[in-house]
Amino acid sequence: MSSGIDAFAAAQAGGAASEFKEDLNNILICPDCKEYPPNLVEEFSNGDMVCDSCGLVVGERIIDTRSEWRTFSNDDQGSDDPSRVGEGPNLLLEGSQLETTIAFDGGKGSKNLSHIHNKMSKDKTSTNLLNAYRDIGTFCDSINAGKVVADSAKHIFKLVDDAKVLKGKSPDAIVAGCIFIACRHNNVPRTFREIFSLTRVTKKEIGRVFKQLESFLSKLDPAVVQSQNSDAYTAKGSTSADELCARYCSQLWFRNSQKIEKVSRELAGKTSSVPDLAGRSPLSVAAACIYFASHLLLEGRTSKAIASIAGVSDGTIRTAYRFLYTARDSLVDPAWLANGQGSMDKLPNP
Repeated sequence: MSSGIDAFAAAQAGGAASEFKEDLNNILICPDCKEYPPNLVEEFSNGDMVCDSCGLVVGERIIDTRSEWRTFSNDDQGSDDPSRVGEGPNLLLEGSQLETTIAFDGGKGSKNLSHIHNKMSKDKTSTNLLNAYRDIGTFCDSINAGKVVADSAKHIFKLVDDAKVLKGKSPDAIVAGCIFIACRHNNVPRTFREIFSLTRVTKKEIGRVFKQLESFLSKLDPAVVQSQNSDAYTAKGSTSADELCARYCSQLWFRNSQKIEKVSRELAGKTSSVPDLAGRSPLSVAAACIYFASHLLLEGRTSKAIASIAGVSDGTIRTAYRFLYTARDSLVDPAWLANGQGSMDKLPNP
């Protein structure tokens, strides 16, 4: 040990500028067993390094670097519910969120104390926000919109709640409007009919709230709206028919789903050249294009099966398909029928 100190002092005296580095070639071996490789065990409970062969303590004060998983509740002793820290703060809620909760153990005094504490610490604003966030999460799950849309809708609702711009409006209508805008902003196509079916609010009320929300968000600083999203908010048009084709094709379980989706989307993009389809709902146009593409590529689906997915009537699909069939020669790309993958003769006569 003294020789090491002398060497270190000599290095300093000689003006050596190199930093001290641990020699990783040193291996700790039990002096009694002298086994190689050494059979050593770390006992973190005592902080010792012990030879597992003879039991000799060869090292002391071992630091436990593992995570400290433990239960801090007295009534949870022996249970399988360990925890390290509390839940992270939610930036969409008010306050520090580190409030103390007084539990009710069945006694009269405890009941009164718990009731008084809850009454004093209850924040109506946070309660309303939590209820809205819960509804947004439930509604987004029901339409498979994803977590990104749910988080974006919650952020929009928080901006609206802080600004108090829609006071007096139905909370369900505000929630539906936030989800609708979040879907458009994140390029997750959902129709107005799907959003309307989530709530009990009228279409007219949701439409009014949607227009007010768009006007409010367009006037905000882009940095404020962008804090939870990749891009600043910009107003977008209604969901197009080609965007709906991808969703509907995935739910119809075609064998060659990618090909039918590609053809139906390209077909939907060409419908602008069909005057009779101008002004029709994107739902009916998308359903008619899928009906056309499925029969063209030899995987025909009935109009009723497609109608159940698209949420339109069987007659609406057939009416839109009639216009597509009339203009089939100008709409069908010869590349779609290459290698015998499709045939114009398989299109049903309306």
